[in-house]
Amino acid sequence: MLSALARPAGAALRRSFSTSAQNNAKVAVLGASGGIGQPLSLLLKNSPLVSRLTLYDIAHTPGVAADLSHIETRATVKGYLGPEQLPDCLKGCDVVVIPAGVPRKPGMTRDDLFNTNATIVATLAAACAQHCPEAMICIIANPVNSTIPITAEVFKKHGVYNPNRIFGVTTLDIVRANTFVAELKGLDPARVNVPVIGGHAGKTIIPLISQCTPKVDFPQDQLAALTGRIQEAGTEVVKAKAGAGSATLSMAYAGARFVFSLLDAMNGKEGVVECSFVQSQEADSSYFSTPLLLGKKGLEKNLGIGKVSRCSAKAPSTPRSSRRGSLAWNLPLPPKRCPPLPSQQSAEGAPAALRPRPPVSSPVNQGHLPPGVVPRVPAQCPLPTCPHKGLQSTGHPCCFIHSDHS
Repeated sequence: MLSALARPAGAALRRSFSTSAQNNAKVAVLGASGGIGQPLSLLLKNSPLVSRLTLYDIAHTPGVAADLSHIETRATVKGYLGPEQLPDCLKGCDVVVIPAGVPRKPGMTRDDLFNTNATIVATLAAACAQHCPEAMICIIANPVNSTIPITAEVFKKHGVYNPNRIFGVTTLDIVRANTFVAELKGLDPARVNVPVIGGHAGKTIIPLISQCTPKVDFPQDQLAALTGRIQEAGTEVVKAKAGAGSATLSMAYAGARFVFSLLDAMNGKEGVVECSFVQSQEADSSYFSTPLLLGKKGLEKNLGIGKVSRCSAKAPSTPRSSRRGSLAWNLPLPPKRCPPLPSQQSAEGAPAALRPRPPVSSPVNQGHLPPGVVPRVPAQCPLPTCPHKGLQSTGHPCCFIHSDHS
């Protein structure tokens, strides 16, 4: 399906290091001090497509920026530290990349990150909506299946939503699929292209091996094993790192690939195609990853699912009937009602679940997060239809995932 169009892949990265490409893009990385943010910032700094690189995090960004600023490439680099400096980081940006959030550890799914990362992404998205509403927003923070709908709702709340400018970066799934297929067939991975559709968690990841370029064939048992490995490749890395982190370097590469493709398209290059998790009408789900034709204003055309094999044809509907856990499609299924916080008293006669959020240091609040995880930024529920509107989030995931949000 993509063979007639330019495949960005490694070519986009190689092009980004050449001196012939010219652009003056202003790019911000939010979460620039983290395991993904630092190597991603390094790749962006090395690209002549980028003229200004602004780095934001809650710690260490001045040092990261100083280190990168010594590299002999054209992009100027500046670090911004803490919420009070975030507006200056975002002003005038053309592209914002958000790898911010906590990483997975052994035994965790991407959905286990939801409580913390949803709040972080909602806060950063609100800042983007206020200070660079026309920028392309590239969300890396997991779970992407949930952080993209949250970002969309935040932009809607601020009246600046443009579905063609908000992208969930699922490129690592394509990079992995290309690599694994090439390994099995003895091919150059830079010349392999496997479209991956669906979502970005477990069985929502649907590699379309039947659409691979060049065409490849596998016995059914090998195809099933290959598909399973692509779907669980993130867990493979988490286990291999034994608690020391998740897929940071490969994710930084994939994130840079997507940004360079997007910048190429914004710069007028035609035929730039990448898969991404976006608002979509290509499946039953409101958000879905498919190959997209990128253009000067972001998403130019959704190329859809295309012709799929009998095996793959069943996959897109599977997560719809089992949307909990790692099969979450857009957002995890909400509880029927907001459960009250333990030992929480009602305030002003309001139901306990609508009570303003306790301080971050409160053991009540911490009790609703994974062990050892403390939310860094308190946030109000960003969804305009949420019954918590006007009140601070109680800390329950349901503040973001009521049924009328899905």
